[in-house]
Amino acid sequence: MQGSASRIGLTGGIGSGKSTFGTLLEQRGAVIVDSDQIARHVTGPGGAAIAAIAQTFGAEYIDSSGALDRGRMRQLAYAKPEARSALEAIVHPLVSLHSSQQARAAELAGSRAIVFDVPLLVESGRWAQRLDAVIVLDCPAEVQIRRVMVRSALDRPTVEAILSAQSPRNIRRASADIVIHNGDNCTLSDLQQMAANVADRLGL
Repeated sequence: MQGSASRIGLTGGIGSGKSTFGTLLEQRGAVIVDSDQIARHVTGPGGAAIAAIAQTFGAEYIDSSGALDRGRMRQLAYAKPEARSALEAIVHPLVSLHSSQQARAAELAGSRAIVFDVPLLVESGRWAQRLDAVIVLDCPAEVQIRRVMVRSALDRPTVEAILSAQSPRNIRRASADIVIHNGDNCTLSDLQQMAANVADRLGL
C-alpha cells in the first residue's frame, strides 16, 4: 500500500462503461480521480495547457472560447501519430500533477480508497508501481463502437480510429486484477452488484 488509502486503477476501452462503474464505486465511498476530467479542465478555456498547445500546433487549434478545438485536434491526432504524441507531452504531465494533488488531498481527508480513472492506464506504462490493484471494464469491440456512436454522435470510422489507438482487449485483461464484463447482456443492476462486490473487497 502507498499511504493509508488503497490506490486502485480503473480502465477500459472507450464505451466500456468505465465511468459508470467509477460512479458506482464513488457512491460507495471511493474517491475518484478522473484523468479525462482533469484533461478537459487543463485544455478548457484558459486552461494550463492552452498556451503550449497554441505554440505547438497554432492558434487555429484553439476555439473562440479559449479552449482546445477538440474536433480539429482529433482529426489531426488520428491522422498523424506524432501530433498525438506532441499533445500528450503537453497534457499528460499536467494531468499527472493534478491527479497527485487530488489523491494527496483525499488521503489527508482520510479516504480509504482512491480510484484513478485512466482510459489509457495500460498503454501509458507508468502506473504499475503506483497502484495496489487494477480494475478493467471489458466488452466486445462492436458493443463499444455502437455505444460511442450513439453517445457521442461520432461516425464509425472515427470511433474505430479511437479504438485502434487503445490496447487490445486481451492486453487490458492481462493487466487486470479484477475484470468486469459489461457486454450487451449486462444491466445497470448487474453493474451495481459487481460494484458492491468490489467495494466490499476494498473495505468501503
